[in-house]
Amino acid sequence: MKFTNYLTTAVALLLTSVGFAQSPKIIQKPITWNQERVQLSLDYLKNRHGLTQSTPVIHPKMVVVHWTANNSVKATFNTFNPVRLPGRPELTKASPLNVSSQFVIDRDGTIYQFLPDSIFARHTIGLNYCAIGIENIGSRQNPLTDAQLKANEELIRYLSKKYPIEFVLGHHEYQRFKKTSWWKETDPNYITGKDDPGDKFMQQLRKHLVDLKLSPLP
Repeated sequence: MKFTNYLTTAVALLLTSVGFAQSPKIIQKPITWNQERVQLSLDYLKNRHGLTQSTPVIHPKMVVVHWTANNSVKATFNTFNPVRLPGRPELTKASPLNVSSQFVIDRDGTIYQFLPDSIFARHTIGLNYCAIGIENIGSRQNPLTDAQLKANEELIRYLSKKYPIEFVLGHHEYQRFKKTSWWKETDPNYITGKDDPGDKFMQQLRKHLVDLKLSPLP
């Protein structure tokens, strides 16, 4: 028994020493993923990003941080869960596929996963094909919390160990990629104005992630 305890401790110390970080607690709360959503995602990749794929997978290279402009995970789930986008003609003209994100973080820092992190989600024009989306419950009237800041940091650190993440950007910063090779949007006039989650939150978040040596935004 003593030897077993010693071995367990030794393995734990070894894992720590080689940089294995414990993943944050993530609650699985999957939105509808059926053949219709698969096909609409493939259509979006082809028609909007110019990418013909047999499966709607992404190869994550960046993380885009958003706020929801509503007050609950339940409301966000109910918004993202339908396969087709109801209303919002400024978006439906581009695709009937509903918006979504891979992750949502509640006000208290609880992390929910709506889609696998390597599966396509429609959340950022021009960058969906390579970007993981993190939604945060909040708005201009309800600024994001310290608990959400910590949870975003932990989640991005976890994702950075799985994927070669180069950029972490706020949704309001996405147009900075328009004149780069990262930008893939077939219609140059398909742009929406965004202000989430704001410069202050993103400056704080990137300051906490400085050791990851992320690339500066264009």
